[in-house]
Amino acid sequence: MPLSKEDVRGIADYARIALTDAELEEMTAYMNDAVAMLEPIRQLDTEGVEPTYHPIGDLSNVMSDDVVDDSVRALPLDVALQNASSSEGRFFRVPSILGDEGGDF
Repeated sequence: MPLSKEDVRGIADYARIALTDAELEEMTAYMNDAVAMLEPIRQLDTEGVEPTYHPIGDLSNVMSDDVVDDSVRALPLDVALQNASSSEGRFFRVPSILGDEGGDF
């Protein structure tokens, strides 16, 4: 069932997009073409397939534990800080971007 101009006008109003009559005509044709491209998907047999609302399904934590493995990946502190324009202890010093609280650095 193709989208009517009224359907497209309602979608545009909902999205707060103003369309001229010419744009409405063009957008109606464009959206109907887009819907027609999805027709092969509608023909697939999805009987018994549970809908998913996220592309990775039930996966709840995709992040690994924040554990440093010094033997494999850790960059030695002195190497990490050697090209820093300013450092303090084991930290990089950078100019403040939030105000005058810390002076120049």
